[in-house]
Amino acid sequence: MLSRTAAEQALRKAVSTGGDFAEIFYEDTRSSRLSQTDDRIDTATSARAHGAGLRVYRGLNSVYVHSNDTSPEGLMKLACSAADAIGSTLAGDKDVHLVGSVVKNIHGIEMLPLDVDSKKRAALLRSVCRAAKAESSEIAHVTASLTSQEQHVTIANTEGMFKSDVRVYSRLMTQAIASNGKENQTGSVRNGGMIGFELFEKMTDPEADARKAARQAVTMLHADFCPAGVMPVIIDGGFGGVIFHEACGHSLEATSVAFGNSEFCGKMGQQIASAKVTAIDDGTIPNGWGSENIDDEGTPTTKLVLIENGILKNYMVDRLNGRRMNMAPTGSARRQDYTFAPTSRMRNTYIAAGTDDENEIISSTAEGLYAKEMGGGSVNPLTGEFNFAVGEGYLIKNGKIDRPVRGATLIGKGGQTIMKIDRVGRRMWMDTGMCGSASGSIPANVGQPMIRVTEMTVGGRK
Repeated sequence: MLSRTAAEQALRKAVSTGGDFAEIFYEDTRSSRLSQTDDRIDTATSARAHGAGLRVYRGLNSVYVHSNDTSPEGLMKLACSAADAIGSTLAGDKDVHLVGSVVKNIHGIEMLPLDVDSKKRAALLRSVCRAAKAESSEIAHVTASLTSQEQHVTIANTEGMFKSDVRVYSRLMTQAIASNGKENQTGSVRNGGMIGFELFEKMTDPEADARKAARQAVTMLHADFCPAGVMPVIIDGGFGGVIFHEACGHSLEATSVAFGNSEFCGKMGQQIASAKVTAIDDGTIPNGWGSENIDDEGTPTTKLVLIENGILKNYMVDRLNGRRMNMAPTGSARRQDYTFAPTSRMRNTYIAAGTDDENEIISSTAEGLYAKEMGGGSVNPLTGEFNFAVGEGYLIKNGKIDRPVRGATLIGKGGQTIMKIDRVGRRMWMDTGMCGSASGSIPANVGQPMIRVTEMTVGGRK
């Protein structure tokens, strides 16, 4: 545990050369990963990360140092390094008095995943792999992985904050590969949350998810190649929200906005999306994969409306970039672990449910592409230009789903694409992902209902 007395002494030292704010992020994390390929466990690892990071501000300048030595001497060494780096003027002693406060926990846990017997965890992987294999004789390989993490953090700063929190994560990923001997196609599903092992025993059906992954792989194995062109595109819910996350969400983080590296700079209060679009970044969803009780600066998490009926309402703001933008933090500061300084990041980010009937969205589309499952992609936050693979796609003809197609990519620009959304379905759901950015890789949910974009460039074959 972080000693309050040692933290006070280190913080006092950190601002002794002219710094105006200092913060300690203490972490002790246990994690494990168990994976199986076909009928054999091939990975079984456990790890422990322990350390502290210390940050000091002087105006808009910031210094961040970290160490796995969290003894009083180790913390003082960190403080001396930060103080030397941030300035050389002797500012005198600043009194630091830390006051502990209780963090309200909104994430109930029934079965701590790291306490679950390894035999039970292995049995889960076996059942998942068997279910996917049994779906089709064309399933050549199945890989399932179970990751579990228990993170204990304490955050202290020169404003008197002294808060502790516990974050528990569980996630199961299944990937099925279908093969005809000449080529392979892949299907995958993910399920996770800030929750315990009860997620897999009481709240989801891992075997049904595995069969879904297998069906996706087999469907794409027999699909025609997608034709290229400009056409309407219907993007389904869940992981379809990755396009908003990547092409628009990152451009609404203060990490980009504070430095003018976003297409949405200076557009607060302006229309940046279709009036059909309301987009939210919510860290308060109980047991959400991207949720928290407090962020990694100790600010309480929030439900933040980013876009309301097409109008830009908020950016996601951390403490340092809030200084640059003259805006208050929004509970959006996140980091992978103590070796990273925090910055503004998404949590559970989604396009909110609309009022359009999903069947009508399809039936009113004469021709186009239905992207049922999205894959990976890339984006330039400065311009919003993106390129995403479609994991499972279908052509639409005469208002009906016609046939599966593979090899489709969606190409566009975030700001333009969200202006062209003319339908938003009534049922929203989310899917789990890992988001990489300046402060490392963190859990993040993406989501949306079914949406229709009136016109997108679809990459494929002529």
